[in-house]
Amino acid sequence: MTTPRAISTMRNLVCALLLIVFSGSVRAQEKPAIDVNQKLAGFDEFMAKTLKDWNAPGIGVGIVIGDRLVFAKGYGYRDYEKKLPLTSQTMFTIASNTKLFTAVSAGMLVEEGKLAWDRPIKESVPAIDFYNSYLNNTITLRDMLAHRTGITRHDTIWYKSDYSTKELFERLKYLEPKESPRQIFLYNNMMYAGAGYAIELQSGKPWAKFVRERILQPLGMTHTVFSISDMLKQPDVGVPFTERRDSFELYKIPYYEEQQGVAPAGAIISNIEDMSHWLIALMNNGMYNGKQVLPPKALAATLEPAIALQNAAGQTRGWWEVLNQAYGMGRWTASYRGHLIAFHGGDLPGFHSQVSFMPNDRIGVIVFVIGNHTAPLYNPISYNVYERLLGMDLTPWTDRLLDIRLKGKKAGVEARSKEGSGRVPDTKPSHALVDYVGEFEHPAYGALKIGMKDNGLQFDFHKIVLPLTHFHYDRFDTPNDEENGKWSVNFSTNSQGDVDKITMSLDEGEVTFVRRPAKLDEASAQRLVGNYETPTGGKFQVVLRPGSGLFIVQTGATDQRLLPYKQLKFHIPEFSDVVIEFVEENGQITSMRQITPAGVFVSKRKP
Repeated sequence: MTTPRAISTMRNLVCALLLIVFSGSVRAQEKPAIDVNQKLAGFDEFMAKTLKDWNAPGIGVGIVIGDRLVFAKGYGYRDYEKKLPLTSQTMFTIASNTKLFTAVSAGMLVEEGKLAWDRPIKESVPAIDFYNSYLNNTITLRDMLAHRTGITRHDTIWYKSDYSTKELFERLKYLEPKESPRQIFLYNNMMYAGAGYAIELQSGKPWAKFVRERILQPLGMTHTVFSISDMLKQPDVGVPFTERRDSFELYKIPYYEEQQGVAPAGAIISNIEDMSHWLIALMNNGMYNGKQVLPPKALAATLEPAIALQNAAGQTRGWWEVLNQAYGMGRWTASYRGHLIAFHGGDLPGFHSQVSFMPNDRIGVIVFVIGNHTAPLYNPISYNVYERLLGMDLTPWTDRLLDIRLKGKKAGVEARSKEGSGRVPDTKPSHALVDYVGEFEHPAYGALKIGMKDNGLQFDFHKIVLPLTHFHYDRFDTPNDEENGKWSVNFSTNSQGDVDKITMSLDEGEVTFVRRPAKLDEASAQRLVGNYETPTGGKFQVVLRPGSGLFIVQTGATDQRLLPYKQLKFHIPEFSDVVIEFVEENGQITSMRQITPAGVFVSKRKP
């Protein structure tokens, strides 16, 4: 568990180091110039070997020293099928490297007094709601941008969905925390979507427009865009290829195009040349081409460690090069072999990226990688560049990680060969297949549709459409799809024996989808309105409230809402084992039946 003292100590250390760098210290300016060509002798051979060993379609590398892009080169192909070479102008989705753009944008509004880092964000943005009042009164903008809210990822909410940033913002209130705030690092893209919409609310401009006007245009990032459709208008674009999971064949996969809702967490698409402008500004206290583009205080705030991470990732394997990682806002800091490094990665299907720099050494590296199986490469390639430029012995990172990759691939093949373990043989579904058909919903994850196709059930969730086959009892599974994975759907019934819920394992826990209530049009509802009398002579009314539905209203009692169930049958919210049924005779509603486990009570309709 991260203590406030640990965070404070790490923050003070990094801030002291940054003060040396960003105060224009003589020592930093007097560092001797690096002979890049000499230092990178053998790097092309290293990259050729890496491409071959890792079966990588293409990799791009850019190096910034001081305030200049001194090296920019592509290795392999931007389009593996057409054998088109990767260049410094090849467009890539930078995915989560977008996050620092969002954090810096928020910092601009902090300086304008429209947001605050360390006050509850609800004070500045009243429209934001979290799971409970404690979180509303506690969670700050820094908490959201530092992944320390205590709320887990919930990526399936936005993945392949059409939700807007506003709709994701409105779903934050359904996310129950797993831990108390500021106790643990829990990466969360939803919080960046929320922060991006807060930027829109406080600036009056959509997040993308704010970023373009305040950051991209002043930095001359003229090729950078926010959507695949805009990217494809350019001549030099990366094409997503990756390795098949059960072989070493490379194949083309679709572009991930549903990033607009979660845009503040990962929508920016750029190239090495444009990203070098951004990196130069980050490395030079916000200055670019002699102009102050990014506010220095905002940059410093994003680097301040907000939550420390344990030294566990490499150390369990005996690797001690990377130590004392901490997350600020939109980027990590760490010690790499004694050198302060700031960095962030980015990952979306087919494209992976890393943007990093060493503040004290005034060296920055950009790495773009095509292929999901090669995603780990952006770290070792970055480290290799730093080690060469700093005159260090080279760490065999690519060999280390290749061994892990190949063992993981083999383990995955073996695991999938045992698919279906645990199935109880000779069971049957409890209902006819048609009874499972319908729309089920969750307030955060949205709608899950179960349909019929070719005499079988079909799974339809966030543009993922797959057949369902019976596993056992009321569990149905999709195939283990190469692109979309395997989904296990567990149906359950209510007190009346109707299939009314689906439970699935999503993200970090089980999520339950409830069958969407039947729709009742106003004309049908109006037929049920009237005065009714109980068997004991009690009187009540059924009334229709526009926009809210039907209610039972009785003097001295709480109004009882009726939830459409089947045709003339209704449920009440409090008890699933109670059914209210209206009786129709000769085209007229004549009575209302209250069906309970204890019996059936009939109330007559009165004129």
